[in-house]
Amino acid sequence: MTVQTEIQNETPSKLSVQHVSKRFRSGGRVVHALADVSLEVGEGEFICLVGPSGCGKSTLLNIIAGLETADEGRVFTGGAPITHPGRDRMVMFQESALFPWLDVLDNVLFGLALKPGLSKAERVEVAQFYLKLVGLEKFARSYIHELSGGMKQRVALARALAPNPRVLLMDEPFAALDALTREQLYGDLQRIWQEHRKTIVFVTHNVREAACLGDRVALFSPHPGRITAQFRVGLPRPRDLNSVELARHATEITAALKGTTVPAEEFAI
Repeated sequence: MTVQTEIQNETPSKLSVQHVSKRFRSGGRVVHALADVSLEVGEGEFICLVGPSGCGKSTLLNIIAGLETADEGRVFTGGAPITHPGRDRMVMFQESALFPWLDVLDNVLFGLALKPGLSKAERVEVAQFYLKLVGLEKFARSYIHELSGGMKQRVALARALAPNPRVLLMDEPFAALDALTREQLYGDLQRIWQEHRKTIVFVTHNVREAACLGDRVALFSPHPGRITAQFRVGLPRPRDLNSVELARHATEITAALKGTTVPAEEFAI
């Protein structure tokens, strides 16, 4: 087996979110997190979910991951209903959630525990491939406390990619990083996506980040979360976060985000 063959054997997956609603009980009251959310994500598409804190976008991501269940509605991937977590959907969180007692290589190998049918040598080969993909092949035997924040998130990205999921779910993975490191990771993520075309659902409250990364940006209203508008971003890649054209796109999306009562229409920008 080669890593390239393994990658070719796992195609991206279409996602279908159909009329999903979710409520939580908090302090004796019911919080309506999501209300009748429907969304179609194509195979290999990079979509960003944008909205203010508490609008339910992370809740939707957790439902897609199988970590939460919807009160109403269903989510399908590749035509099959999602009922539990699975290796076809890997999640990358805001915090890297790495194991400090393991070195970089072993953290990535831990992610491969979900991948059956690989020998020990093949697991190491896969882990080394993804560390090289994120630019950390020289740090394979470093420990987590020896890494910068951006390097930790690169390890987390390699760990999420190593099982070769069909869908990558990213919950504000760069929010805690400094501006320069974030920009470097925007470039890395765009390059990796262009090379491997995973289906990516990326949650953020940063409109410019969404315009930089996404093929499409879906806007959420707060309390309860609903999709109010969607924008297709037609800028060529790789995209420069500081370009005038990207700033214009971000300004248009921000203007729509401020109007929480607009219908769920789709716009090309």
